[in-house]
Amino acid sequence: MLNFDLVIQLFLQLTVILATCRIVTILGRRYLAQTDVVCEMIAGVMLGPSLLGLIAPDFQQWLFPKLPIITAVGLKIPNPSMSILYAISQIGLVIYMFLIGLEFNTKLLKHHIKSASLLSAAGIITPFILGAIASFWLYHNGNFFQPKVTPWSAALYLGASMTITAFPMLARILYERGLAQTRFGTLALGAASVDDGVAWCLLAIVLASVKNSLSIAILAIGGGICYLLFAIFLGQPLLRAFTHMTKRDAGVNRQTLTLMLIILMFCAWFTDVTGIYAIFGAFVLGAVTPRQEFAQQIRQHTEFLTTSFLLPIFFVFSGLNTQIGLVNTPNLWGITLLIIAIAILGKGIACMLAAKLAGENWRESATIGALMNARGLMELIILNIGLEQGIITPTLFTIMVIMAVITTLMASPMIAFLLHGTSYDKSPLKQIL
Repeated sequence: MLNFDLVIQLFLQLTVILATCRIVTILGRRYLAQTDVVCEMIAGVMLGPSLLGLIAPDFQQWLFPKLPIITAVGLKIPNPSMSILYAISQIGLVIYMFLIGLEFNTKLLKHHIKSASLLSAAGIITPFILGAIASFWLYHNGNFFQPKVTPWSAALYLGASMTITAFPMLARILYERGLAQTRFGTLALGAASVDDGVAWCLLAIVLASVKNSLSIAILAIGGGICYLLFAIFLGQPLLRAFTHMTKRDAGVNRQTLTLMLIILMFCAWFTDVTGIYAIFGAFVLGAVTPRQEFAQQIRQHTEFLTTSFLLPIFFVFSGLNTQIGLVNTPNLWGITLLIIAIAILGKGIACMLAAKLAGENWRESATIGALMNARGLMELIILNIGLEQGIITPTLFTIMVIMAVITTLMASPMIAFLLHGTSYDKSPLKQIL
């Protein structure tokens, strides 16, 4: 394909993606009480083989070609149009995670570190154990893992997948309802960030096992620790220069914004190279970036384009790998229901009880459980990595995506019901979920 042909196809792909996401979002918010992130997840699945590919398979394959290109001499090469979509989706994901980091209340978390640790432990240990147990049964009773994957690697991967929390969506819900700065909102954010950090370390160990290279795990875990320490003790003081630049220029100008984006892209590159992935680097950078006027203006400059244009591309790209038609027997649907039950029990119920033990009332404990139970965006990321790296089969990928969608769909209505009539509803940031 010529560059000109790729651009023509890209423009049409983006048109369909944005239009579909917008329509589904409007309907989902109005009739299903869902957030934009959840609606975009559904739109992504709809544009994949599960719906569009079922209704118009030729058009779906032409618009989002997964099959390789066959050259005149019979050589098969990957279709570059999907690689372009993937690259754009990663840029949106990185900027979005940086914005989520800007919202993270590190000061409030320090005052509740014990409660957050208890909640985090419950959100890691219980789902990991249940997921690992389920993996051993799946490994010996179906085609769910690739042949090169060992039973222990399968257990680590599925355990990590169950541990994941929909951190960006969790943060978004808390922000939209004005709860991000509250005690229990900070507990949920803190615990979710730790849970996901542990899950990425487990994923690094799985990749090291699959590729038979201990250096991958060492590089990922060691690189992640070094990056975190550097960001906290050296990066945070250095980034205060942005506060002075903002005051000096009476706002964030083009040069300041460009410099911030350069640093963000470098952090994303470094954490990608080490194996803990760009989203971790972006979130940590956002968490240590100066707040107040600088952070507010950075959000104003980047948030709208990122959430309205770039991020939906990631959801659609994930949906293109989801084939619900692969779950086509009563046995597979039974396994899907079992996975959903394990996910709810291991994450939602366990975190609710841990929050109650930490001193929250039952209403707030149940809200935390509902928030932590949602998998959303982060689950799609770890599932895509597992599929791309040859750990799981498309069948298990689809089952896990169904679990992620259902647990995420449950979150917003449950939270709206639990918080209905409380003082939190008076927040000026409240929006209909």
